[in-house]
Amino acid sequence: MNRRKKIYEKLKKKDKKANEKLNKSNKPKYISKAEREKLAQTTPDDNQSED
Repeated sequence: MNRRKKIYEKLKKKDKKANEKLNKSNKPKYISKAEREKLAQTTPDDNQSED
């Protein structure tokens, strides 16, 4: 029984990973606070130039 259970668990895990790859999330990639600061500094603010 134990051997059968282990085999089924491995197969279920494999199926789960395959399904995750097929159904990608639409969630945007995480950008750290430091990265956001760098991006803000490198790109000029368009709102200030319009005034």
